Amino acid sequence: MAHTHLLGFPRIGAQRELKFAQEAFWRGDLAEPQLRELGATLRSRHWRLQRDAGVSRVSTGDFAWYDQTLTLCATLGALPSRFGFDARTLTLSQYFELARGNAAQPAMEMTKWFDTNYHYLVPELSPESRFEGGVDWLFDELDEALDQGFEAKPVILGPLTFLWLAKCHGASADFDRLSLLPRLVQAYRRILRGFAQRGVEWVQIDEPALCLDLPANWLAAYAPAYQDLTGTGVKLLLATYFDTAADHAVLACQLPVQGFHIDLVRAPQQLPAWRTALPADAVLSVGVVDGRNIWRTDLRKQLPVLQALHAELQDRLWVAPSCSLLHVPFSLAQERKLDTDVRAWLAFATEKLGELQTLARALNEGEDAVVAELDAADAAVRSRQTSPRVRHAIVQKRLDRLTPEMAQRHSPFVQRQAVQRETLGLPLLPTTTIGSFPQTAAIRQTRAAHKRGELSAQAYLERIREEIELVVRKQEALGLDVLVHGEAERNDMVEYFAEQLWGYAFTEHGWVQSYGSRCVKPPVLYGDVVRPEPITVETTRYAQSLTVRPMKGMLTGPVTMLQWSFVRDDQPRETTAFQLALAIRDEVADLEKAGIRLIQIDEPAFREGLPLRQSDWPVYLGWAVRAFQLSAACVQDSTQVHTHMCYAEFNDILPSIAAMDADVITIETSRSAMALLDGFGDFAYPNQIGPGVYDIHSPRVPSVAAMSALLGRALSVIPAERLWVNPDCGLKTRHWPETEAALAHMVQAAQAWREKLAA
Repeated sequence: MAHTHLLGFPRIGAQRELKFAQEAFWRGDLAEPQLRELGATLRSRHWRLQRDAGVSRVSTGDFAWYDQTLTLCATLGALPSRFGFDARTLTLSQYFELARGNAAQPAMEMTKWFDTNYHYLVPELSPESRFEGGVDWLFDELDEALDQGFEAKPVILGPLTFLWLAKCHGASADFDRLSLLPRLVQAYRRILRGFAQRGVEWVQIDEPALCLDLPANWLAAYAPAYQDLTGTGVKLLLATYFDTAADHAVLACQLPVQGFHIDLVRAPQQLPAWRTALPADAVLSVGVVDGRNIWRTDLRKQLPVLQALHAELQDRLWVAPSCSLLHVPFSLAQERKLDTDVRAWLAFATEKLGELQTLARALNEGEDAVVAELDAADAAVRSRQTSPRVRHAIVQKRLDRLTPEMAQRHSPFVQRQAVQRETLGLPLLPTTTIGSFPQTAAIRQTRAAHKRGELSAQAYLERIREEIELVVRKQEALGLDVLVHGEAERNDMVEYFAEQLWGYAFTEHGWVQSYGSRCVKPPVLYGDVVRPEPITVETTRYAQSLTVRPMKGMLTGPVTMLQWSFVRDDQPRETTAFQLALAIRDEVADLEKAGIRLIQIDEPAFREGLPLRQSDWPVYLGWAVRAFQLSAACVQDSTQVHTHMCYAEFNDILPSIAAMDADVITIETSRSAMALLDGFGDFAYPNQIGPGVYDIHSPRVPSVAAMSALLGRALSVIPAERLWVNPDCGLKTRHWPETEAALAHMVQAAQAWREKLAA
């Protein structure tokens, strides 16, 4: 029989129960026992869903209180020494301090999980890292599953990928962390033996690093590492995902493991290489249901592939999603208002469990056993392919008329900079923020009341304008040089704009975890994109009317709109990006006509969209850069274009970032103590840059001295005349007292440096 399994399941709960419990715990409104009880309830509920869908081995170890990589650090005993925590006695409060920082220490660095919008906490290693053990949470959760009668398959990140994702800092920055592998493998042996002692047969060990361009010495390390993991009493399913690992199939299949998982959604072309290399007795798990997107699987298309594999492998065939279902929403069952046509085209996590069950039954019992399910899937695929709502002739014609000149500014940056200095009259080291200000409960309630029809359009506008004026006055009082309107009217930086465009649909409960308690609700981009009317012009014009200081217009860029949506898969992503770019270009042009002289086009997802293999980079970077240029290049030299990027590794794509030709780029750098800025200095980045001087994802308020030190570090890399001063990211998740305190310190630090530079 063919078997089904999951690589992981969404942990936040159908109603985001984990998010609200985490935040209540942080506020002191929920005790640790109650938080732990909620976690246990969610895990049990999710295991039952898997069992009811025919999954024989439920996944454990895919739950985390904040992030699974941080939990693994705590399990291994690999905590940052600067916190002084004992991993063996780590409390949940201390665990969250690692992720969020405390009064004495900034939070651990956070960055994107491969090419997704999920953020993981970066392990901090050094020559002294020992991996001598820590919390037993992975075993506790496994025991829960076993006690409830579930057969379980623990999930753990593999040792090579763990080391690859880790960093060394300070005096150890150049340390070869691969030399820690023998020590680390012994810790993994202890964990695997612990699983075996509990009667576990299979352990999923994730090595997505095998889909990267690993150096030869890292590839060579796999054989001895996995040889040292033999004899622990469990079978290992080595999982790769997010891209092809075909060129490492022979290497992987020579490892002493008993099974392999490959992603046939992202890389269907890799199957022949794995079939050739697969050992005669090994399991092959094939990811044929998309774990990254929400479109229904074309079951008829996948069945012939699976039937051929089943005939060859029999019970050594496992059918799975392409990757963990962490990246998709929980269930469509709650979507009462979603457009009926679009709803029929979608499958969330629980629906994907049903798709796996249908495929397995078709293999094990024959297609006649699931003819109704197959017919329903066929109808959904046909409906989407033939819907007149998907294509718009006017959009296609506009794309056909694109020219290279439309993506180029009128003059080079040096000339624009001179014009902008004269026009804007900003001081040295100008201070600003990234865009959003605290989204209080009152603001959220106002938006919700308006959406429910309980607040008239006029009353809503008046309330939002009151908030805008409050934000403007606070910024003036703080002494910021370039202001923003605060984004009180925006629910999310992508969803807000998507709601004003044709081609998008929206869910009520399609939440996905981004990091910690931060959840996003990606809009569904199903058709050609059209901007029917201006989106931000009147709001920004009103904000500018309140002050003589320059006001930034705030937009979300085309690549981020693409990456942070559930994007259509029926045309090249490049085409969709250009459609979005044209819509944003129209907004940029209208903002300039309204007298706005600074326009920020945020692209935090620009690096995230980069393919895992370098051979695929040029194509992506070519169209991604052009999409941004297309959105921005319609303005005059006197209009200053900003962009923002955060929580990603930028240094390897600096030529492309420079090619975007934004007048000013702001980036997240505080968690790395400005280390990310070194690449911009080495590259001699030509335009203006604002490295973040404090971490907005932490409630910690840095001192003036701390921010001044970071500015000094930045000034050693970037000339003062090209340096801006700003936070790492938007402030929507913060509260007003900490926001005002931190911004006051930031302005003081900038002023102190101005005086020092003028002396």
